[in-house]
Amino acid sequence: MTDVGLMSYYLVLEVKQMEGGIFISQESYTKEILKKFNMLDCNLVNTPMESGTKLSKFDEGENMDPTFFKSIVGSLRYLTCSRPDMLFAVGVISRFMEAPTTTHLKVTRRILCYLKGTIDFGLFYSSSNDFNLMGFCDSDYARDIDDRKSTTSFVFFLGDSVISWSSKK
Repeated sequence: MTDVGLMSYYLVLEVKQMEGGIFISQESYTKEILKKFNMLDCNLVNTPMESGTKLSKFDEGENMDPTFFKSIVGSLRYLTCSRPDMLFAVGVISRFMEAPTTTHLKVTRRILCYLKGTIDFGLFYSSSNDFNLMGFCDSDYARDIDDRKSTTSFVFFLGDSVISWSSKK
């Protein structure tokens, strides 16, 4: 074995090891996504999805190329491994990859605008001795217009560090 020093980059995850802990982000990959989809000059938004947004398979709007939409959604899904803040919104738009419309693309572009303002977000694992386990969960109770299924989400913290998160329909 060869010691090559501290890890700094692994599968587009940027790892910054500091005295107070470890910070994991995907800043470079986020910039690549924004450049690839021509969103570098977009207006910033505070949330990945507007509150109360309801999407359906039958939303009005022109049908669009599913390959292009799948490319955007796939890129965003890869970002969720270090960005639990956008997991719910990406999960919602993932439901429409087979037959996307311009309405679905509009919501997807909002997520990209959110990314533009939060490029430097990531996960910080502190080296504290606080081992309190805390969890939060939520459900939207049959809010899906098409099949009346619920979306549930959870996030668990050990001290100040996120250790597990999920959002499922």
